[in-house]
Amino acid sequence: MKRTLVLTALASLSTLGLSACGGSAHGGNHIQNKGSDTLVNVAQAWAEEYSKVQPDVSVAVSGGGSGVGISAMINGTVDIANASRAMKQKEIDQAKGNGIDPVEHIVGFDALAVYVHKDNPIESITLEQLADIYGENGTVTRWSQLGVTMPSNTADEIVRISRQNNSGTYSYFRDTVLGTDGSYKLGSNDLHGSKDVVDTVEKTPGAIGYSGLAYANEHVKLVPVSTNGGAPVSPTTQTAVDGSYPIARPLFMYTAGEPTGKVKAYLDWILSPTGQKIIEAKGYAPVGLDTAAGAAGN
Repeated sequence: MKRTLVLTALASLSTLGLSACGGSAHGGNHIQNKGSDTLVNVAQAWAEEYSKVQPDVSVAVSGGGSGVGISAMINGTVDIANASRAMKQKEIDQAKGNGIDPVEHIVGFDALAVYVHKDNPIESITLEQLADIYGENGTVTRWSQLGVTMPSNTADEIVRISRQNNSGTYSYFRDTVLGTDGSYKLGSNDLHGSKDVVDTVEKTPGAIGYSGLAYANEHVKLVPVSTNGGAPVSPTTQTAVDGSYPIARPLFMYTAGEPTGKVKAYLDWILSPTGQKIIEAKGYAPVGLDTAAGAAGN
């Protein structure tokens, strides 16, 4: 993902009107926050720490997927929707039909990592190979087709681990790897949560899966990814924001209009140095690192 694409998407959303009020959907001292499973761990950490800063404000966090959170924001049942993808045009149109002009807030960046079992000898993979594994018209079903010789006690068959279709990670991987008109091949193991993907890969010697970098652990292997004949790039917080890792993305929070009151105060705190240290500690790149990366490249 090129940073210019992120900026273009951000600029297009910023042209939306701000007629809807982004204050608390439930009034009082409660903030409802729902959506992306990629973001749920850091969202829970934010909520827990914020309760120490503002003990009179309670933030309720739940997952369910980016699409679920965005739908809840459009329907007025949550104050903040977490998303690991940008809103789709049809979602923006639906929101406008409800008298809501959604506002996008980038709260961090993530490298969408490719995971395999720790004993898999693969050293790198290309976007084209990933498309051949996951895509509807892909022909790769065995590790040997990629020149990988699996350990003698491991089957050669590739076990595809994916996400359910309400996931922003599912949508982003499809659009980036398979193309906006691409479709997934049937027969994958489609899981509900980001952690579930990594846990399943850890226990399945022939598996491959994709999930947020923050879910990495010492029991799985992260595979560097290359594109267009370039050198393979490992997923890190730095490569997520400098554009060198090809499956990287911003992480979003959406509000129904410009946030006000307690919701604005909470978002301001999330984007403050204190809030950004929390997302960095969880394995994501904080907002501001993208600016630093751009300056370093000049």
